[in-house]
Order: sequence, then structure tokens, then C-alpha cells
Amino acid sequence: MTRTGTLILNVAARLLLPLQLLFSLFLLLRGHDEPGGGFIAGLVAAAAFTLYLFAHGRRAMSEMLKVSPRDLVGMGLLFGVLSTLPAWWNGEPFFTAQWWTIPVIDFKASTPLIFDIGVYLVVVGSVLMAITALVKTDQHDDES
Repeated sequence: MTRTGTLILNVAARLLLPLQLLFSLFLLLRGHDEPGGGFIAGLVAAAAFTLYLFAHGRRAMSEMLKVSPRDLVGMGLLFGVLSTLPAWWNGEPFFTAQWWTIPVIDFKASTPLIFDIGVYLVVVGSVLMAITALVKTDQHDDES
């Protein structure tokens, strides 16, 4: 594995990645009642992967992520569309929130949460596509 950053950046990226991802999940799940939600949580997650990219390179980030950023965008759009179907099936207006309680873990699932997960995936995927495109362009310019 080729390291592209300094020792401090490499260690910081390795330590901060799990913390940033946990914080992004906290923001995602908290967003229905208080500030937060899919967009800001997606930005925090994308920042975590971007820091890892700067420290370890594009190949290392791709190996760690295991899914293409373009696929994340597609999955996010799919989640957004799927979040509209329960209201439609119940004969209610488009985007009317539907709630389900999971009693075993006392968790309330909802269509807004499904939509926020879709937004989260779209933001992570689109930011990572933009950042990796910029890194590719910069590396191409350095080779010329």
C-alpha cells in the first residue's frame, strides 16, 4: 500500500475515520427530532473518507469502501423512491410519513428515515465522486 500523506496525517486518518463515521450515523438517526439528518451526516461521512483518501491514496480508499461512489448515488436514489411507496400503498398523499414500531429494540422506523438514508448515500457518493475526480485530475497533471 503506497502512503501518500505524512505520518501524522496517516495516523490521524486511521484514528478519525471510525469516529467520524459513528458521528455521521448519530447525526443521521438524530435528524428527525433535532438538527441533523441525511445531508449533514453524509457530508461528515464523506469528509471521513476524503481524509482517508488524502492520507492513503485513491486505491486504498476504494479497497476500504468496497463499493463505487456511483453505486452509492444509485442506491440512495432507490431508497428515496422506495420511501414514497408505503404512503401510496395506503392510499395517502405522496410523501406522507409512515411509522412502524419495532418492539424488540423499541425503535420507530419510518419513511422519513428511509428517505434520509437515501439522501445520506447520495451525498456520500456524489462528494466522493467529485473528490476522486479532482484527485485523478491532479495526479494526471503531475504526470505531464
